[in-house]
Amino acid sequence: MSRSLAAAAVVLASVGLLGAAPAPAPSPVPVTAPDPVRAAQYWLDDYGIRDAWETTRGAGTRIAIIDTGVARGPAELNGVVAGADFSGLGSPDGRTPVGAVDAAHGSLVASLAAGRGTGPDAGVIGVAPEAELLSLSLSFGAAASTPFADQVAEAMRWAVDHGADVINLSFTTNTLDWPQSWDDAFLYALEHDVVVVVAAGNRGSGTDRVGAPATIPGVLTVGGVDRTGKASVEASTQGITIGISGPSEDLLGVSPEGNTVQWNGTSGAAPIVAGIAALVRSAHPELDAANVINRIVKTATPAAGASGPRDPLYGYGLVDASAAVSQAVAAVETNPMGDLKEWIRLYRRADAEPAPVPTTGPVAVPPLPAADPATRPTTPLLPSEHTLIYGTLPLSVATVAGILVALGVTAATRRIRSARAHRVPSSPI
Repeated sequence: MSRSLAAAAVVLASVGLLGAAPAPAPSPVPVTAPDPVRAAQYWLDDYGIRDAWETTRGAGTRIAIIDTGVARGPAELNGVVAGADFSGLGSPDGRTPVGAVDAAHGSLVASLAAGRGTGPDAGVIGVAPEAELLSLSLSFGAAASTPFADQVAEAMRWAVDHGADVINLSFTTNTLDWPQSWDDAFLYALEHDVVVVVAAGNRGSGTDRVGAPATIPGVLTVGGVDRTGKASVEASTQGITIGISGPSEDLLGVSPEGNTVQWNGTSGAAPIVAGIAALVRSAHPELDAANVINRIVKTATPAAGASGPRDPLYGYGLVDASAAVSQAVAAVETNPMGDLKEWIRLYRRADAEPAPVPTTGPVAVPPLPAADPATRPTTPLLPSEHTLIYGTLPLSVATVAGILVALGVTAATRRIRSARAHRVPSSPI
């Protein structure tokens, strides 16, 4: 290359028209393996939860976990802002797990609904990780001095009075009926615009069909499916009150000690749906509870094995968080899960119809005829006029006639015998 060409090349290179000298290769960025716990939460992708997070992560909402208490300590459970104990066995703030067998239950449920994870992409994260939690501890056993039905009723009212937007109940009584004290408690929640989410129960624990509180009109009852979307044989049950289905097998939750635990059951499907209800309420704060429930059931994915629009195994289908948050859904005037107030009116006779008000004046009634004169009391042992005429007199006449006939017959017999005695006897031949 000539000296002029070399100089031209330097000028062109300086204004970027020729390729500059290659820069040194950058240092390799270390590849971090994905967190196995977060990767195992298949429902985040399969049920549209990650897509829903592009709109909201539940900020501004509050989920009440009425269960055995949400433990202190684990980072995933730092979303608890208040609580109370209704068993008489826990701490006043509801953060001490209650129960010899089920103490971890409340913490597992809370982590699925609104767990914070242990980092941006690590640890168990809930469906609504920015929602606040209320921890209300109950005792499922016999150790509590307060009856279980009363614990639930008091906890429902406390949750409403402390700002719950969603209440999660991951338990069943295994009976269709519920205590009458629950009428007012659940009606109090529903009339204060709270979404009440209830687990349907599990065959594996002896629940063949849904039981209260999943049978109460107005609550959103959650059935469970396996990883393929089929109704779970062990971790769900069936019943006409099921409204929606969610994952209930191979779930991950956080124990009071901070351990990651795999578990099954509609006790886990319910808080997943409760978290989705919080996402809907966060994205659509103008909606009342009835329309939040309506969005969840109307945007559900139809289940492959469903027998109709509302199936006793799947309800309206498999929950879809992304669709529930983002799709256009027509508003409704009534709760698609039923009207508890009307049920109470019909079956508890709470609102009896008032007695009709008379619209006419008094009616004049003609006087009754005079009463027959009183007769002296008689006894059947003494003869009366009728017995003398129709009984005694005919009997006496018949008796006399019989006696006269008998006397005549006797006299005639005697005359015949006397005549025979005076007759002359005949001679032999």
